[in-house]
Amino acid sequence: MQIRNLGGSGLRVSAVGLGCNNFGQRTDLETSRKVIHKAIDLGITLFDTADIYAGMGGSETVLGTVLGDRRKDIVLATKYAKPMATDGTRQGASRRYIMSAVEASLTRLKTDYIDLYQQHDYDPLTPMEETLRALDDLVRQGKVRYIGNSNFPAWRIAEAEMLARQMNVSRFVSCQDEYSLVVRGIEKDLLPAAEEYKLGLLPFFPLASGLLTGKYKRGAAAPADTRFAKAPALKDRYVTARNEDIVEKLQAFAQARGHTMLELAFSWLAQRPQVSSVIAGATRVEQVEQNVKAIGWTLSAEEMAQVDEITK
Repeated sequence: MQIRNLGGSGLRVSAVGLGCNNFGQRTDLETSRKVIHKAIDLGITLFDTADIYAGMGGSETVLGTVLGDRRKDIVLATKYAKPMATDGTRQGASRRYIMSAVEASLTRLKTDYIDLYQQHDYDPLTPMEETLRALDDLVRQGKVRYIGNSNFPAWRIAEAEMLARQMNVSRFVSCQDEYSLVVRGIEKDLLPAAEEYKLGLLPFFPLASGLLTGKYKRGAAAPADTRFAKAPALKDRYVTARNEDIVEKLQAFAQARGHTMLELAFSWLAQRPQVSSVIAGATRVEQVEQNVKAIGWTLSAEEMAQVDEITK
């Protein structure tokens, strides 16, 4: 497993990360246990979860139950800010909420520190100065080692960087955003900002919720046990005429070189500037094994240009 620095920080993470949103939701405890231990055995160190995953707290609870002594072997990343109550009382990035949210996550995860604490969405109601000061206090207390953001617009990333410098507090070292061969919107503003401020990019939905696995056939109904069959809204979002055209061309490109769509999707991301780790979920041990092997293809500059031409 290739190990990389997370952006400009000293935090080292595996080039393939494990997305933990399935635990406690699509996978039961024993299946989750097998997936978690297999991931660690294969060299995955970055485990990415969030307080809201699996019905508000479910994913963190599973990780806390399963990890035990292996907690020290991983980089544990979680998130706060999205609603943890239906009445709007537990969400956002105020000092009051952050201080309670981190304690709740630490309890569920059964640990006394979080390696990477990420703001899951920007909070328009709270001044960035207040958020950064609260997060810096957590770093100084040892409860959090590094901080990151997710789903921020580029201007908010720039604001946070400038304020952190002015206030001499901990700065964001990473950004987690959707990025794949069919979703490249962050290249316009966010990716240049991440590069300028040395934020490590952690792309989620690298397979566009399964579209880039090659298992869906054009014009055919989605297989019953797949995500698109169970979540029609996801299918409507990703299965467009444009995306289907792209997928057909990418499949031909990969097959002509003796590779799979999975390998192309992961390897392309792994070679993109600023990408530190490709976050991918798994509901079976076999999927973890496939994900780890998938970044083994080093595309030439010419091949990267061809893929760019197909997907731009």
